[in-house]
Amino acid sequence: MLSKERIQLGIAPIGWTNDDMPELGGEITFEQCVSEMALSGFSGTEVGNKYPNNLKELKKALQLRNLSIASAWFSAFLTTKPYAETESAFIEHRDFLFEMGAKVIVVSEQGKSIQGNIDEPLFKHKPEFNQEEWKKLSDGLNKLGKLAREKGLKLVYHHHMGTGVQTAEEIDKLMETTDKQLVYLLFDTGHLYFSGEDPVAVLKKYIDRIKHVHLKDVRDSVAEIVRKDQLSFLQAVKAGVFTVPGDGSYDFKSVFNVLSDSDYEGWFIVEAEQDPAKANPLKYAIIARNYIQEKAGI
Repeated sequence: MLSKERIQLGIAPIGWTNDDMPELGGEITFEQCVSEMALSGFSGTEVGNKYPNNLKELKKALQLRNLSIASAWFSAFLTTKPYAETESAFIEHRDFLFEMGAKVIVVSEQGKSIQGNIDEPLFKHKPEFNQEEWKKLSDGLNKLGKLAREKGLKLVYHHHMGTGVQTAEEIDKLMETTDKQLVYLLFDTGHLYFSGEDPVAVLKKYIDRIKHVHLKDVRDSVAEIVRKDQLSFLQAVKAGVFTVPGDGSYDFKSVFNVLSDSDYEGWFIVEAEQDPAKANPLKYAIIARNYIQEKAGI
């Protein structure tokens, strides 16, 4: 069984306010967001666009609610921009997370990404990296991984829809070409399932390098429309392709079983970007928390 001594449960703010589409949840305050996270039974959060930049202010707000920072998204542009630009931004990001007590840094390569392009068909125009770009990506991630290690943090790579590292094959290549002591994997059920991959197969294959987990569910009926109508990633989000565990089409039982049998220790982060006007964030946070309690025993 999974234990509360090894696993911490958090939830991402993206169900309350969307970083890529600020109009979704634009009226919801930071205070409402973190208060409802705590109310629904979670102990941690990742960082959203409304979170205070001031460390003292952020720490005070989170401590009041017994919440801590699990990590925060970092956009790398190793394939399309000079390495120095990404490194400079990464160091600032790393130092912030270190001060907030985080243990991992979530990194996603955004060079050539179409995830933020509202009119770009998600599956038809999925980006691919050439040999030179793969070299830049792997070399750059190894360097960033060393910088993370300087502060005792681990770099966890976020495979993501609409990017050059989305499929199981691309994850294989990333894992093969990076240093296993410097670059780890963020395992995201929703992005793998939506992409048409088997999340459990990826989980089993890289369990020793997985240091952060995102629990995201998918509505099959919406995913079919996304493919059929060639919708973009953001259009898919607006249409409701993602939801919390316990409300979608994916059965998390096998994922929980594999993680239970492993030495995994760290965060489970519920992450489901939805339109809060259609999916009340507190309601769905409670659905997720109850589902994890029922299926994982934590």
